[in-house]
Amino acid sequence: SSYRKRFACAFQDGTIFPGTVRYNVLMGREGTDAEVAEALQKAGVYEKIERLPLGMDTPLTKEFDENGTMLSGGECQKLLVARAFAKPAPIAVFDEPSSALDPIAEHELLSGILQETDGKTRVLISHRLSCVKYADNVLLLEQGSVAEEGTHESLIKKAGKYAELYHVQERNYSAVEEVSR
Repeated sequence: SSYRKRFACAFQDGTIFPGTVRYNVLMGREGTDAEVAEALQKAGVYEKIERLPLGMDTPLTKEFDENGTMLSGGECQKLLVARAFAKPAPIAVFDEPSSALDPIAEHELLSGILQETDGKTRVLISHRLSCVKYADNVLLLEQGSVAEEGTHESLIKKAGKYAELYHVQERNYSAVEEVSR
């Protein structure tokens, strides 16, 4: 349990449990309304939760409550990030925290993650390389091994696999392809 207390995690396939929004943020820990609201705000989902019938006391999922609210994939991801923000831990792990978000929401969430975890050890796992370009150290993993390591800038200059992947993703966001008829 002492090991688990050191980590705050938001996994891509994390679980939203049948229970209230508050329960899903605090996960059994004690916490004030202000702490829950702050975590939800930092994750960018507070306004949505505030509009729910019972706010933070709204039940989620329909597993035990037919009136439970079902959140969208992106809202669930933000709630999982809020869960990590609410936990006082020196190490924060975010596994694909923005995979269900559009580019603007992704940028806002990642800005929040960088700001909220400043001064902590943070691990960000992502296939979207735009998410990791501000990392102190990037590890490109291939088949379970470290294929490249360095800063975003050094890996781009190296012109290896990381740079190739980054430029492919970059083109997908900025390229306008001609459609052949």
